[in-house]
Amino acid sequence: MKFDVVQGDIAAQSADALVNAAGTSLRMGSGVAGALRRGAGEQLNEAAMEKGPVELGEVAVTDAYDLDADYVIHAAAMPHYGDGEATAASIRNATRNTLEEADDLGCRSLVIPALGCGVAGFDLADGAEIIAGEIREYDPDTLEDVRVIAYSDEEYDTLRAATDTAERSGMAEESEADR
Repeated sequence: MKFDVVQGDIAAQSADALVNAAGTSLRMGSGVAGALRRGAGEQLNEAAMEKGPVELGEVAVTDAYDLDADYVIHAAAMPHYGDGEATAASIRNATRNTLEEADDLGCRSLVIPALGCGVAGFDLADGAEIIAGEIREYDPDTLEDVRVIAYSDEEYDTLRAATDTAERSGMAEESEADR
């Protein structure tokens, strides 16, 4: 599946679903969660916490409230704040579960941040390669517009480079399989 890397504030994006980079408690703190909470209103945090806690790598869905989306998918790529860091497996599982949930909801468009990176402690470039690989390998039912979002110029450059690396790697694997 193809996707784009975009730059901006996730809370200002328009899509069927926006993805929150959540901890297992689903309490919405800072970063992506804080931006979504500010854009949607405090009721988003309340709704998310009612759905939690969830297991590492799992997702929960809430209304998007005042955001330009139908849903917020809360993807728990990291343990509750202060209880550890994200892992390659938690990022992989959270990404895959997010894509599956979006399809189950009938979403055509999705905006996803670099799950498990930043405050969650996982290296951004490595995390982006994992996320890009999961998106690329996913066979969607309804999803057709997936955007990986970066906030800063530096984050955008890192995501773009890492996803380009993952794309080249995927093309090499497909080429080898054709032989």
